[in-house]
Amino acid sequence: MELIDILTKDQIILNLKGTNQDDVINELVDKLAENNLTSDPVSFKKAIYKRENEISTAVGYGVAIPHAKSKSVTKPTILMGRTLHGVDYGGQHTNLIFMIAAPENASDEHLSLLSKLSTFLMSETFRAKLLVATSVDDVVNAIEDHDIPEDTESADKPDSGKYIIGITACMTGIAHTYMAAESLKEAAAKRGMKVKIQTNGANGPENQLTASDVRNADAIIVAHDVAVDTESLQGKRFVDVPVKKAISQADQLIDKALSYDIRDSSANIDISDEEEPEKKSGINFYKHIMSGVSYMIPFVVVGGIFIALSFMFGIDAANPESDQYNVFAEFFSQVGGEAAFALMVPILAGFIGFSIASKQGLAPAMIGGMIATIGGSGFLGGMIAGFVGGFSAKYIGRAFKGVPKAFQGLISVLLVPLLSTFIVGAFMFFILNTPMSLLNVFLENWLTGLTGVNAAILGALLAGMMASDMGGPINKTASAFGLAMFAANIFEPSAALMVGGMVPPLGIALATTIFKNRFTLQETEAGKASYVLGASFITEGAIPFAAADPLRIIPANIVGAAIGGAACMALDISLKAPHGGIFVIPIASSAPLLYIGCILLGSVVTCIMIGFLKKPLSEEARKKAKAMDSII
Repeated sequence: MELIDILTKDQIILNLKGTNQDDVINELVDKLAENNLTSDPVSFKKAIYKRENEISTAVGYGVAIPHAKSKSVTKPTILMGRTLHGVDYGGQHTNLIFMIAAPENASDEHLSLLSKLSTFLMSETFRAKLLVATSVDDVVNAIEDHDIPEDTESADKPDSGKYIIGITACMTGIAHTYMAAESLKEAAAKRGMKVKIQTNGANGPENQLTASDVRNADAIIVAHDVAVDTESLQGKRFVDVPVKKAISQADQLIDKALSYDIRDSSANIDISDEEEPEKKSGINFYKHIMSGVSYMIPFVVVGGIFIALSFMFGIDAANPESDQYNVFAEFFSQVGGEAAFALMVPILAGFIGFSIASKQGLAPAMIGGMIATIGGSGFLGGMIAGFVGGFSAKYIGRAFKGVPKAFQGLISVLLVPLLSTFIVGAFMFFILNTPMSLLNVFLENWLTGLTGVNAAILGALLAGMMASDMGGPINKTASAFGLAMFAANIFEPSAALMVGGMVPPLGIALATTIFKNRFTLQETEAGKASYVLGASFITEGAIPFAAADPLRIIPANIVGAAIGGAACMALDISLKAPHGGIFVIPIASSAPLLYIGCILLGSVVTCIMIGFLKKPLSEEARKKAKAMDSII
């Protein structure tokens, strides 16, 4: 049974009228009764709320999947509701609600449907298609594109008898985590291998590996850009790579993992004693920084938005001695500036240390980060404190490996954190804080003094770097600079960086609309989703187009982003929330309309360049490309 067989057109509501969780549940249950799919809507609604009271079915990413069994349900059914304004569902802002109804005597069929539907909804492109759908036919087409029956060729392959397991975790825990997992699953399935991948997503680990999984595994792959707890892997050797490698090189990684022969107990090694080539090449350094940044970002976003809300009451409204004083302004200022912002650097340092030395590195690195905040060395000082604290804890821990196990607990909770904290504390207090604080003051004064052409050049550089490799090292270098300035209360670079992240998908989306004859039919369809992705500051919407035609798309992205970023900084526009796209601009930007104008300017430039650089495709070539895509 396919999803489209039980989610029919008359079970889709594109414009839910409800403004809260109860309203939308009522609308969907009413639709269920209207279609004669339940004989007792009241009892089914009770079953839905019983499930919600156990744990909310809001799964994140703007999606909720309420589900229940009831004897009043006549057959397994899915209903879909969409609300563009969004509702608070289980404490999460939600736009898409899928209700699954199953008869009471069904053999957990609704759970299998839930699993399948959840897999679909992990795709940002799929969710975006549902959000931009203008008719129920658009929804049906989006589901049909994803609801492809399993490949009979791979199903006929003999069981290889091999079992591969893995863990995937990206910086945000949204797109690449699940893309990597799906890539590994598909590659393993083609070989007739059994596979289980744990995804460490934004809502925590899913499909968690068990001790039995690890014991029975023939190969293990860990693909991550942030710290992952590998203690559960029982010391077995595993392939350790960044997430993107799992997406693009799944077959090669499986070959490498199988070559380790971890079923042979003599081949098992202490993974802390042997580093993979990827680690030695410096990717590990990048991973530690990204781990710290990923944990810091929520503090940055919350702090910036709360400070922006405080300023809405007046520049001095948070000061009790000012005539503008407002108690709510003081509340927002205290939560955002005195709490969230104060924790940014210690959190950054702490989780860099955690990435290096696991739990033992957290305390010394975080304390070092707080010393960086107190001593004025700021974001850069916090990064260094994270590395000093983390590596101190790691090597002190190794030095005491030979101590009898009876004393290991005392060493891990007392000796290691005590000695490593002394090392990082002394380093920060006596050596680093003074010169780093002077450097920060110089940098802040220089940036504050930038005006006109100089500011425009910096804005163009930052935004262009942001658009150049869309998540790669150049992009992250620009992001790190912006976060450093953000921590120093300089918010103009953040505005330029967000322009650089939003322009590529928006410019490409415009190009697929205006210059349709330059793209295949599938690319034109994907361009619609890029509008939503770009507006949400999800640069990944541009990646498929850049991968397909890098020599034309990437230069257009960089030039458009650079022009938008230059205009943004030349106009002295600031942004007090470095993430969130269109959703934070109205409250976090110093000039929302001008800022949106800069984004549109860059997007139009990218669009025009793409139209000029790409040659038109014949109608026959477009149809042929669509046919090839359907075969693949």
